[in-house]
Amino acid sequence: QLQLVESGGGLVQPGGSLRLSCAVSGSTFALKDIGWFRQAPGKEREAISCISTSRGATYYADSMKGRRLFVSRDAAKATVYLQMNSLEPDDTAVYYCAGRESSYYDCEVGWDNYNYWGRGTQVTVSS
Repeated sequence: QLQLVESGGGLVQPGGSLRLSCAVSGSTFALKDIGWFRQAPGKEREAISCISTSRGATYYADSMKGRRLFVSRDAAKATVYLQMNSLEPDDTAVYYCAGRESSYYDCEVGWDNYNYWGRGTQVTVSS
């Protein structure tokens, strides 16, 4: 069973950067789709990015394109990263990574099919 653990959240000032990590265990790192989601207080959960661990193909939500995100993976460490730069107060949220087995489809197809979830890491952007 796939297990995911997020880390790297914290308090950062506007304009600052954070790199979130998602450590993957319980199953082979290959042939997985790993997605990043966030949920701000009083708002619905939002899918923001994903990566295919084998193909390396990435996706960024329209609201995030050109906005300072970069998703990557390190197979040797079985870890997926989300680099976030120029953070704004509206980026304050709990950030989750989630996983599923890769399929024929790209990682952004079928967000509801991500069935293994981490517990989340809090990101707070405030001065």
